[in-house]
Amino acid sequence: MTWAPHDTARGLDDLRAAVLGVLGLRPQPAGVPSWMLLSEAQVSGGPPSGGDFDDSDRAASSEDSEAERTRLIALVELARGGDSEAFGQLYDHYQGSVYRFVYYRTRSQTLAEDLTSETFLRALRNMSGFRWQGKDFGAWLMTIARNLCTDHFKAGRTRLEQTTEDMGVHDDATEGPENAVMAGLTNELLLDGLRQLSDEQRDCLIMRFLQGLSIAETAEVLGRSEGAVKQLQLRGVRNLAKLLPAGWRDD
Repeated sequence: MTWAPHDTARGLDDLRAAVLGVLGLRPQPAGVPSWMLLSEAQVSGGPPSGGDFDDSDRAASSEDSEAERTRLIALVELARGGDSEAFGQLYDHYQGSVYRFVYYRTRSQTLAEDLTSETFLRALRNMSGFRWQGKDFGAWLMTIARNLCTDHFKAGRTRLEQTTEDMGVHDDATEGPENAVMAGLTNELLLDGLRQLSDEQRDCLIMRFLQGLSIAETAEVLGRSEGAVKQLQLRGVRNLAKLLPAGWRDD
């Protein structure tokens, strides 16, 4: 797994398939990850532990490539020492992932740009205090972004905006009855439903489906065990199905 750009259209399709599977309208298709329809019995993992001041032995990266893992860890070390160029490279690597999370959390391009910028400003100001805790640097950034989103809406500075830009591109019906059912459950319906979930369930589904983060990466950001994330995902998909218009579910 990496924090590189994720195929959001595919993520929405996977989320749509998971919801329809819960509703009994679509069997789990071949090629769709099994994690989409986890059972409540599938729990494991534990919470991350804290790190010491000399934390070099706990440096970690979730990149698939060993060379990329080594590069990013080295960049974080340089940035901790005040190297602005190294921090700029970290920004280039992680900005897209942070922005996508904030955008789907707020549904506002302008707000997402502002909060993404603030995320990296806060990270820059606190780089000297960053400590490795056996998890990816990206998880730290995502935690900052998530807290900024939460604080923003708690303060009542804005309403969730009902933007639809770029959301209708993948809503066109395709050939075949199964694909017609898939397309009928539009991206807008899914995104509107996500807004109504609890913060943790919404954030879990955004990270798992729309960003393609692993169970472990999502657990790091949420500060929960991997088993708790699996439960959040399952309950989030079920609750999302319940929030759909009556025509899509059995009351």
